Order: sequence, then structure tokens, then C-alpha cells
Amino acid sequence: MARKYEIKKSAPSNRTGIDFRAELNDEQFAAVTSRPGPALVIAGAGSGKTRTLTYRVAYLLDNHIDPRSILLLTFTNKAAREMLDRVKDLVPFDLSELWGGTFHSIGNRLLRRHADLVGLERNFSILDSDDQKQMMKLAIAEAGVDTKSRRFPKPKILMDICSYALNTRQEVSEVIPWRYAYFAELTEEIENVAAAYTELKLKSNSADFDDLLFLAYRLFKEYPDVLQAYQERFKFVLVDEYQDTNLLQAELIDMLAAKHKSLMVVGDDAQSIYSWRGANFENILKFAERYEKAKTYKIETNYRSVPEVLEVANACIACNVKQFPKALQPARKSAEAKPVLANVSDPREQASFVAQRVLELYDEGTPFDEIAVLYRAHFHSMEIQMEFTRRDIPFRLTSGLRFFEQAHIKDVAAFMRFAANPRDQISFQRLALMLPGVGARTAEKMWQQWAAALPKDGPVVSFAKALNAIKPPAKGAKAWEQFAYTMDELAPGGTPATPTAMIFSVLEGSYDDYMRSAFTNYEHRKQDLQQLEVYAEDQKDVEEFLTNLALLGGVDVANGETKEEKDREAVTLSTVHQAKGLEWDVVFAVWLADGKFPNDRAIDQDDPSSVEEERRLFYVTLTRAKNELYLIYPTIWPTPHSGSQLQQPSRFIEELEVELFDVWEIGSEPADPWAGTYGDDDEEDFPF
Repeated sequence: MARKYEIKKSAPSNRTGIDFRAELNDEQFAAVTSRPGPALVIAGAGSGKTRTLTYRVAYLLDNHIDPRSILLLTFTNKAAREMLDRVKDLVPFDLSELWGGTFHSIGNRLLRRHADLVGLERNFSILDSDDQKQMMKLAIAEAGVDTKSRRFPKPKILMDICSYALNTRQEVSEVIPWRYAYFAELTEEIENVAAAYTELKLKSNSADFDDLLFLAYRLFKEYPDVLQAYQERFKFVLVDEYQDTNLLQAELIDMLAAKHKSLMVVGDDAQSIYSWRGANFENILKFAERYEKAKTYKIETNYRSVPEVLEVANACIACNVKQFPKALQPARKSAEAKPVLANVSDPREQASFVAQRVLELYDEGTPFDEIAVLYRAHFHSMEIQMEFTRRDIPFRLTSGLRFFEQAHIKDVAAFMRFAANPRDQISFQRLALMLPGVGARTAEKMWQQWAAALPKDGPVVSFAKALNAIKPPAKGAKAWEQFAYTMDELAPGGTPATPTAMIFSVLEGSYDDYMRSAFTNYEHRKQDLQQLEVYAEDQKDVEEFLTNLALLGGVDVANGETKEEKDREAVTLSTVHQAKGLEWDVVFAVWLADGKFPNDRAIDQDDPSSVEEERRLFYVTLTRAKNELYLIYPTIWPTPHSGSQLQQPSRFIEELEVELFDVWEIGSEPADPWAGTYGDDDEEDFPF
């Protein structure tokens, strides 16, 4: 009888040498080592989300999964590089066949292979934003739009409309009524321009960034055999920051994962804050409904913040109804100091308090780099920028330009400078270039006409009369006439009005229409200018006001700093949206008043989901702080033309227990020039 002999498998049980049990906490380990199939990983703020994803990839490779079977999708090139670099450090394998990158980079790889199927050649060009603007200008001409008789949206606005429609799987005609209601009467013309834009891109063998996703989606829809090939290949799909996906991205993911359903999505529903740019909160919330066998893993251990900060964050987000309930658990020891809740009288006292406390923290050993001031809207930073400038506190803005260097602020300043100084060529030409049909050469010719007509002595008595004597291109004639009468209001009889009156007249004149057609974030820019009106109210002399603007205007911190300036320590000033994913030792959250945070728009919509997104934004604010957190709300908001408004604390503060905070009373002491110099009670100490 033959003897039975069994050959044992020679492959080691652990190919990478990683001790996953030792490297990960229990929550991370459960997600990383989960069996194939749909999985939703809810990774709370500061819980090691990136670590979980990279170790998941390493675990798959450790278990003999072919690298070419793995697809890793992220939102930013930085995140993609970081994760792939970490995986390379963990495993001793060739990862060249593993597809990892942003949604757009993966879309590009797909289209380079199959471009002919969607009307392109494989050497197609990718349009950057400047290329898109030029193409959109051609599309406006191609569609035969009459831009002479009325203002038509600028190319950048049209790009935003088309992009939002594409990424949310809507028609242009569905997007305009609620997102750009003031262009509703132009809907048909905008649709024609969008169609012409699409046609021109194909004719020029070009694609924009949105096409990299949409054409990949079209490819899979129209060619099931191509989709099937990629479904066979990618047996494991992993997605980072899933709460930020839009409908188009979610559909692409579902297509690719449809065969094997080994899809792991990682994200935090409590940090879904980008609906304004198309992110769909329902993608993460209803993941388990689309994948019935999906398992949910929660990672709630927070390594970033002290327990006192997490208590406030957990209490805040618990007020949301639509969410995956969770509570961040601290890995760090208590700081024995609660977050500070401070009420100040107005925005100027708020700025003074923040500046003084920043300097105290710096003296106590906290580097400027480890301090951040966060706010809901960019205009909330104006007084703080001014106070930091006055006190010589270095700061940087994550959003790019300092308040007084933004285009719309400089535009309004140009109106005012020209009213005060009719010989200001730079301001004249800046204003002329806002007109339809006016380019640099035409603006120069118009200036020559203006300069020749200027009186040699004395003011321009009537701007309207003098400006209307200049003949602009026919396309800009109507706008020029409006500009002339606006200038008359700014300097009636040749005498400049007050700064506040000037800003009001500019906004009430043609500039408001110009902003609607020129800027995608019109509402935010209008708020900036209204805040500038408030700042100008206690200044009566326009020349002094303009001098202050010039002195307060900093460099373009995104592009204009020297390397030395970028390397220097500086406090970060940022909107909360820009701050997501970042962290600091100390965080100041300012303007925490109802109507500011949450903003009026969310409150006025009477839509619980809008307020819940604002609360998620507040939660992101809180969870940026590692050690110290300051929550500040002004009682009074000065408003242009109507005095001041009393403000209530943000509802997000009022719904929290006061015991969670250390409440500070902020007050300003009267100035005493002798304080700290001589004895308060001993008259003999005085030198007279």
C-alpha cells in the first residue's frame, strides 16, 4: 500500500516582516486586517487615517495580493505621494504596477489608453485654468452671444457653472436657478456656450480637469468590455477622504468595484464640509445601503488633542442628527486647562485680545508657527490682519492674498484714488479694463484722451461731463456711462466724498454687477466690501484712508514672498475650509456669533442639513487644536449705514455646557501713561 506524503507550502506566513498587531491599535488593526468585501472605515479626526490606509495596502501585499490588483484613490497629489511612499517604506516589493493617485490622475491614465473611444487622440492636451479661460472666450464667440447690450458672465464663472453641473451629474439649466439665480434670464445662452465649449475641446484634441473624470465615466458607460477589463484587474479598491466625493466620483468608484465588491472607503462623516463645491454627504452616509454586506469600522482614538478639547468637540458633533454616532477618545493626558470661552465687545477688541494673547504665548515659549486664527469667512480676518500688522506680529494666510491685496478691494481703492487724484493713470486704466471690449491698448488710448482734457489747475468739477466726452468702444459704452455717473457721486463738484460714502456709491453703482459677472465667490467679496465700509466709518479724509490701505496692503503671500520670508515663523490666519487636515498647538476661533458662524445663508435656508454642515465645520475648527483652544464671540457688529447690531453667541456655543469652558471676561483698561513707571501712592516718586 502506497504511503501518503504531504508537501507543506514553503511560503512564509508573513512576507513583509510587519507585526501588524504591535504597530496598530485595536481599532486600526480590525480595519486593516478585515476580510475582502465592502468596508466603511469611519476615521475620526486625529485618529491615524493615513496610517490605516497604508497598512491596509501593506497587509494586502503581505497576503500575496498582486500589486496590480490594487487601486488607491486620493484627493491630492500630496496625499497620494505620502501614502505610496509610506507603503514603499513598509514592504520590500516592486509597486510599479500598483495604481495609486488622485481621481484625476487615474482618469488621465485611463483616457491615455482609450482616448479614441471618447473622441480624442492619445496625445490630447490637458487645459489649465488659463487655457480654459481662452477656450471659453472662443466658445462665447462661437455661440454668438451678444455681450454688448448687457453683462455676460466672465469665462471663470462659466467654467464654475459647467464644472459644478458635470461633477454633480446635473444639467446647466438645473444649476443656474439656485446657484447663480442672478443669471437665470441668461440660462439658454449659457447652455449654448457650454455646448460650444465642449465641441471646441474635442476639435482641439483637448480636455480639462473635469473631463478626466467625466470622459472616463462615459468610457465605462459606453464600452462595457473596457469597464469589465478594469473590474477584473482591480480586485481591491481603496478610497481616501470618501466624505468629500461628489456624485460623479462615487459612480466611478461603484463601477470599478462592481465585480469583486472589495471596496474600502475611509473618511469621517463629521468632517464633510464641501457641499458648496459639489461633495455629496449622502455618499458616505448611505454607503451601507448601496453595499448591503458592508462592514463598518470606527477608529475613535485621537492622538492629536488633549481630553479637554475632545470633550468640547464630542459634545458639539453629538447635536447632529444625520451622522454615524461616535466619540473621540483621547490618547493624550489631561492638560488640566479647559478651552477658553471669551466674550468681547466688538471686532476691534477681538483683534486686540487675539494679538495680545498671541504675544503672551510666544513669550511663554509657543512658536508663532504653532498658533492659528481660524474663521468662517475671509472678511472676518480684516481687523486681525490690521492689528497684527500694527503690532508687528508675522502672519501668513493659507488662502493666498492679504485682505487689502485682493482684487475687489484694490478695484474699489482704484475708484477712490481716481476720485481723489484724477491724474492717477494706473487707477484710470485699471477701471477702464473692467469695461467690456476694453483691452490694454484701448485703455491707454482712453487715458491719452483723458489726460489731454484735464484742467491744468483746479479739480475736475464734473466727472460725468468730463468722462462722457471720451468715447469708449461701442461694447462698453453703457458701462462707461454708468462709471461716469458713479465717479460724479464719489466726488460731487470735484470734492471727494467721505471714504464710507465712496465705498457705498461704488457698490450701488456698476461695480456690484461687475462682481457678479467676474467672480465665482461674489457673495463673499460683497461681504468684504461691506466690512471695508465699516472700517472706513471713523475716517473722514479719503487721502488718509487710502494711505492706510497702502500701508496695510501686504505682499501676495502665496506667490510674492522670498524664501526667507516663507521660512520665517508666522501665525497662520485661515478659513476653516482651508485649515482642514492641519493642526496647531494653539487655535483661536473668532467671530463665533450667530449669522457669522453658522452664516446667515445656512440659517435663512431653514434647512437642517445646511446647519448640520455648518456644525461639522465648527467641529473641524475645534479638532485642529492640540493643546489650547480659544473660542471668541463679539457682542456688537458695526454695520454700514445702520449703526451697530447686537449679536447672539453662535448656537454651536450655546448648545454646549458652560462647564466645558474656562470663561474669560475681556475688558480694556484705560490708558495710564504713568502705570508701571512710578509708585501709585507715593507722591515723592514723581519728578515734579
